Amino acid sequence: MAMTMSEKILARHAGLDAVEAGQLIICDLDLVMANDVTGPPSIKEFEKIGRPVFDANKIALVPDHFQPAKDIKSADLAKTMRDFARKNKIKYYFEQGRVGIEHVILPEFGIVAPGMLIIGADSHTCTYGAVNAFSTGVGTTDLAVGLATGKAWFKVPEAINVHLTGEKPKNICGKDVILTLIGKIGVDGALYKALEFTGEGVNELSMTDRLTISNMAIEAGAKAGVFPFDERTKFYVANRVKKPFEPIYADEDAEYCATVEINLSELKPVVALPHLPENVKPVDELGEIKINQVVIGSCTNGRLEDLSIAAGILRGRKVHPDVRCIIIPGSQEIYKEAMRCRWIEIFIDAGCVVSCPTCGPCLGGYMGILSAGERCVSTTNRNFRGRMGHVDSEVYLASPFVAAASAITGKISTPEEAIQFGIRNLEFGIKIPKSSKLIRNEEC
Repeated sequence: MAMTMSEKILARHAGLDAVEAGQLIICDLDLVMANDVTGPPSIKEFEKIGRPVFDANKIALVPDHFQPAKDIKSADLAKTMRDFARKNKIKYYFEQGRVGIEHVILPEFGIVAPGMLIIGADSHTCTYGAVNAFSTGVGTTDLAVGLATGKAWFKVPEAINVHLTGEKPKNICGKDVILTLIGKIGVDGALYKALEFTGEGVNELSMTDRLTISNMAIEAGAKAGVFPFDERTKFYVANRVKKPFEPIYADEDAEYCATVEINLSELKPVVALPHLPENVKPVDELGEIKINQVVIGSCTNGRLEDLSIAAGILRGRKVHPDVRCIIIPGSQEIYKEAMRCRWIEIFIDAGCVVSCPTCGPCLGGYMGILSAGERCVSTTNRNFRGRMGHVDSEVYLASPFVAAASAITGKISTPEEAIQFGIRNLEFGIKIPKSSKLIRNEEC
């Protein structure tokens, strides 16, 4: 029986030779993950079960949403996680100063790997499909049961084949690809389905591109967003993953419920207008939309490649006087590499705020809340009403290219448009030094 990548991973973890779409199964889990928002209520439910954790080496707890603690309530949330992790000797617990954004550090540290089955109490857990895993978000109760049993139930999803062709232009990155896809199929276009990426265009995408795309699969309603295992994936995991893993490949005659064609060479820089990720338009069709804030970072676009793009555009320039620009590296290691490359200096000289790694403004937590009537261009993954602050504020989702250019011009712009504002010699990403520890990211 021919199977997709998603079906093969689920079948393997259910101990079955084959599964098919719509089938209900119970699977063994490779990793259970929670953060400081979702972890405490899951821990409360777990304690009602009255049994130990299933495996302290297969649990990841990452306090990243409100940490460092912004108030007493967020401090209490972190303490709940800290006490639970110490009591149960959780291997992958990341205390402040050694932490980063969950969906950045788990791939970066090699905790997620090809062929794995992962659940997390966070909707963007689907990020790990970029490394050829099946990963998906779950609710509090399912997470609690996962902590206790190492198992979860699944309805095997149908899969949509996202067939990529063409060459990626230099001003296009993964954010443009996923926003274009969501614009095509809508926020419910892949509801309880897996997005599986195929075609020669996959080779055009860096691991940063893939992690961004898989991260936002949920914004199309998808259960997961899975990439094939290829030479780029192999290179990425080679020096990270220290445990055995088995990649998954779709059968040539695997059945998909639909196919969506995307020619990368035809893509333009796009923005998702308020208040849904499906409200996608090319930047050159927007007209003049003045902005008040720019956020570059988050689990979607806080990686080294993203910061190199921003640094290349901001170097030697100034943020528009009417704009606040906030840069958020996705992890401590990325922050350190950006410092070593002197990109942090570039950002500060341009007039940016540089934050510690945190989810912060993405969910309206802190580090950049919007007031009524304010507009923000953000590289984050959601722009629902009130997502980043006041219900009368607006969030425009964009790539680091568009975000950095907009910070300079004071309106939503492409790097090419920024030239009209007296900006010359724009760089499409500063080349990352070969000596960088993160060079194996395939981000140079």
